[in-house]
Amino acid sequence: MSAVSDPSRTVLLLNGPNLNLLGTRDPGQYGTTTLAEVERRVVSLGEELGVRVVCAQSNSEGVMVDRIHAARGWAGVVLNPGAYAHYGIALRDAIDAVEAPVVEVHISNVYAREEFRHTSVTAPVAAGYVAGCGVFGYELALRAVLRRDAERREADGAQAG
Repeated sequence: MSAVSDPSRTVLLLNGPNLNLLGTRDPGQYGTTTLAEVERRVVSLGEELGVRVVCAQSNSEGVMVDRIHAARGWAGVVLNPGAYAHYGIALRDAIDAVEAPVVEVHISNVYAREEFRHTSVTAPVAAGYVAGCGVFGYELALRAVLRRDAERREADGAQAG
């Protein structure tokens, strides 16, 4: 079965509110790379690693929850929840409800910013967390998702055997 038709070899790259403005929104904080460029880089890395990457962006928490639910049974989710990281309880619950590993990513170092950004309600239920690495963090997060998925599958196999 190819990565294209095998959901277990598919990763969701999900970006939250305002990330559609990457490249033009506060370039001093987020850089000049557009979301389309980030997606191309992550899709390309996914191809190198043998997985299909499905990209989505929404400014709506409900749509993001639906996307995460749809990724059940997939290899995992690379998630930049944007501002929803700080108060998105429904998003947190969706992450907690799926078996697939979710790695949270933030372009900026949130701990070097405003105090309210120092708390993430989504990070405690994520399988990993990458922040402050610029858009390169997305590539790190994809690798982390695949590592966590392999560990999960290995543990499941050991329990079954």
